[in-house]
Amino acid sequence: MEIPQAAGIGLRTAHLAAFAAEDSPTAPWLEIHSETFLCDGGPRLAMLDAVVAQYPLSCHGVGLSLGSADGLDPAHLARLKKLFARVQPGLISEHLAWSSTGGAYLNDLLPLPYTERVLDIVAANVAAAQDSFGRRILVENPSAYIAFADETMGEAKFLTRLVERTGCGILLDINNVYVSAANTGGDAAAYLRALPTMAISEIHLAGHSVANGMLIDTHDARVSDAVWALYADTIARIGARPTLIEWDRDVPEISVLLGEAHAAQVILDQRAGGRPHAA
Repeated sequence: MEIPQAAGIGLRTAHLAAFAAEDSPTAPWLEIHSETFLCDGGPRLAMLDAVVAQYPLSCHGVGLSLGSADGLDPAHLARLKKLFARVQPGLISEHLAWSSTGGAYLNDLLPLPYTERVLDIVAANVAAAQDSFGRRILVENPSAYIAFADETMGEAKFLTRLVERTGCGILLDINNVYVSAANTGGDAAAYLRALPTMAISEIHLAGHSVANGMLIDTHDARVSDAVWALYADTIARIGARPTLIEWDRDVPEISVLLGEAHAAQVILDQRAGGRPHAA
């Protein structure tokens, strides 16, 4: 089912049974982490089938490793392709990061230096993924804690050129933009204005924490006032986009997530000005 231009929530395993039930909560759409469901059967996948029958669903990957110089893992691609064929997601997405090398997978989304050589690698991997899946993928901007000395372009420029070369879309994580700008001395508003508007096909909102003066993208809190303000400005400028509330650690009751989604929906209704997604 097509993902509506409305505010949904991330579906985590703690709430899977509730959303699979006949009297499930009301939500316009849900998003899963793809790797949570790369299994051949069992109760978890059966509950996902029940969810798919009731809600539009998107799939968000965390392990494809688009920045890997080794290329993509064919076995992982095949598992993802099988999942997508089963649930028919309205959108699929991955991170602008790397997480594997030499056949070893690392439990993190690691940063990339934005250079011509890295652009070649990421573009080749995005193209390979899109060829395998037979459809466009969205690439999410990461949160940054360091800046590489040998970078030859900013992240917004890197994403723009990636879109031009591959036809991929952008999953815009506004919390990541805010976290990265605070940690590296960037300008979050200028970054948002520099992205190719037509390529932005989904938005993520999440909370963060502070440790030793640095912002950490922990996804364990409500969306901050500063991120809400950036979101409102972005929607007023580009129009409505499917928007997701992410909460991955210390996951609260469903009512809390739906409350955050309602706050996003109010902004969509008030600030979009009737301008729909025009990708």
